[in-house]
This record gives sequence, structure tokens and C-alpha cells, in this order.
Amino acid sequence: MEKIKLELIVGAFVLVGIVCLGYLSIKLGKLEVIGGDLYEVEAQFSSASGLKTGATVEIAGVEVGRVKSIALKDDRAMVKLAVQNGTKLYSDTIASIKTRGIIGEKFLALSPGGGGDPLQAGDMIRDTESGLDLEELVSQYVHGKVN
Repeated sequence: MEKIKLELIVGAFVLVGIVCLGYLSIKLGKLEVIGGDLYEVEAQFSSASGLKTGATVEIAGVEVGRVKSIALKDDRAMVKLAVQNGTKLYSDTIASIKTRGIIGEKFLALSPGGGGDPLQAGDMIRDTESGLDLEELVSQYVHGKVN
């Protein structure tokens, strides 16, 4: 009887540990398990090099969403963003691909503007700025093609 009681206590302890590990994985990975308070908008870039699915979307340095997908559409990169519902974006919003530090990770910075109509789910951000391609700049410098 003592052995069964000990095994039940150890089993319950392991089960609680697995549940806590799953919870931490979801929270630290910032995964959305069940929908969430998000809406999607799209932006087209001439180049989305270095930007990855799951990259942060920020306004004034504050994370307001994530990059949901990146696909090719008519020779341009179509980027879908999942943005928090409380974030107000307007038709004059500017989306820019930025880099943290010199060779850091890429993220998407939004300048929300203030004029125009509010963007709804599925709308397109018209004004975009592709990221600076460091390899291309170095190549131009090495080959003497810098303006």
C-alpha cells in the first residue's frame, strides 16, 4: 500500500511539472493557442530579406503584434501581420523593416499616422520601406559602385 501511495504522489508531481513546462513554453514562446485579441493586416515590400515569420511588430519600440506569414505575390513580398485589437492603425500607416543593432534580428516597425480611415482586418498598408541589405551595401563598396 505504501508503494502505491508513493507512486501516486510521484506521478501527480510529474504531471504538475509537465503542465507547468507546457504553460511556460507557450508564454515564453509568445504563442497564440486559442485565437487571441488580434486582427490581420497586410503589407507589400519590394524585399523582405531577413524578416522571418514570428518577428515582432512594434510601434514606438512597444510590441503590438507578430509577423504571421511571408509569401511572394507578383514579384513582391506579401507580409501578413497579426496586430492587437487595441492598436489603432490608419490608412497612412508606414511599415518599415528594421534591424536591431548592426547585424541583429529584423523586425517590423509601424508608424501609425493619424489621418485617413482606420484599417480593418484584411486591409493593406500602402506605404512600406524595405530593410537595408547590409550584404548588398558591402558588395557595392567592395566593387566601387557606391554613389
